[in-house]
Amino acid sequence: MHDFTTLLLNHYGGTFHFKGPWFTNIANFTLTGDPMNVHHILSKNFSNYGKGSDFHEIFDVLGVGIFNLDSNEWKQERTLLHSLLRKKNFEIFNQQNIQKKLEHCLLPFLDQASKGKQVVDLHNVIERFTFDITCTFIFGFDPNCLDKFDELSDVNSCVKAISVIEDMLLSRHCIPKYIWKLEKWLQIGQARKNKVAQENVYKFLYNCISSYQDNEDGDESPSCFLKELMKEGLGKGEMTKEYIRDTTINLLAAGNGTVSSGLSWFFWLVSTHPIAEAKIIQEIKDKCLTQDENLIVDLNVQELDKLVYLHAAICEALRLYPPVPFEHKCAVKSDILPSGDHVTPNTKLIYSLYAMGRMKQIWGEDCLEFKPERWISDKGQIIQVPSYKFIAFNAGPRSCIGKDITFVQMRMVAASILWKFHIQAVEGHSVIPRVSMVLRMKHGFKVNVSKRCI
Repeated sequence: MHDFTTLLLNHYGGTFHFKGPWFTNIANFTLTGDPMNVHHILSKNFSNYGKGSDFHEIFDVLGVGIFNLDSNEWKQERTLLHSLLRKKNFEIFNQQNIQKKLEHCLLPFLDQASKGKQVVDLHNVIERFTFDITCTFIFGFDPNCLDKFDELSDVNSCVKAISVIEDMLLSRHCIPKYIWKLEKWLQIGQARKNKVAQENVYKFLYNCISSYQDNEDGDESPSCFLKELMKEGLGKGEMTKEYIRDTTINLLAAGNGTVSSGLSWFFWLVSTHPIAEAKIIQEIKDKCLTQDENLIVDLNVQELDKLVYLHAAICEALRLYPPVPFEHKCAVKSDILPSGDHVTPNTKLIYSLYAMGRMKQIWGEDCLEFKPERWISDKGQIIQVPSYKFIAFNAGPRSCIGKDITFVQMRMVAASILWKFHIQAVEGHSVIPRVSMVLRMKHGFKVNVSKRCI
């Protein structure tokens, strides 16, 4: 689907108009991968492009969280979340949380796999790891999803449910609205699966919220996002469980599947490009080692900033495989895009992040190559590419507020794993994108793990 979209946009010069049957929800949309159009929609004429009338219906599982909000409600919620996430204690807590989880969970897990020479689905492992990290960050509660695998647990049900919901959200973009609404009313087909999945996610979130509130004891409660959110709510009226649920499910969606997707594609690309892998290892050796060459120094932000080539490789992976492959907006008034295309009121505009990473007019003739060097200047610094071209974190006023947190997490995980282990893809294993709202791997990422000899 995503590759077909890329071919379509390249064939039509970056923008394509589609008019479907009048009785479907996919009638009259404009598909674009033109960076100037994207810049216009997301920044220059931002006020004219909102979520649209059916966005909340499609993404109803996200409730009144930030992804579903527009106008003043969105501004207020973004200001609140941004102020909380920018707190210094959060940055420190997040780094300590990741470091602890790496040291006591993920690295020992991979070490054990290397000794037993067992095939590991690294995509699944990373997904469970990031789920633990995100839950600890939000709720101060580590579900130990990777360590304690239990098919019947609420935690595992929630992890599986998130994947079902992502599939459902994409299907609502692709089939006539009256069909999926009828299925929802009759509780049949995908709608029935979605209802069970949504109930499982809500159950897990309510349990986390209740557990936090039951154990809350002033400053003795665990340091986490929920604690700061509850503090912010004091004096502004009691925050309902539904509001807290919707806020946390939006953060869970942003911090779990997207990061695990980005890391999975990064490790696959590095494992299939040994020269890039060797450069990353050499950079870590040169810039981040203590006197004991078997240990990496504490991976704080200052140390991570030294790893320029690693950062470039992560950017390159996100360019080719953006965790969210497409997004959509809806025009409020008539407009003319920089490409000259006319937009009428209520026209849905879909911009393909996946296609934009594969366009020669943006990235050059070698756009399909994994080439971290394209991100590094002659002076050895990261080249700052405008966000409307490198669109993985969106652009304009609605750009991702968790961008810095994401980069820290990805660099910490990537550096720690690659320094200690060599990841080799299982020969013959098919690695392709899954058709979903988040660009996961359809068949996982089966690998052999071996200890690295430095």
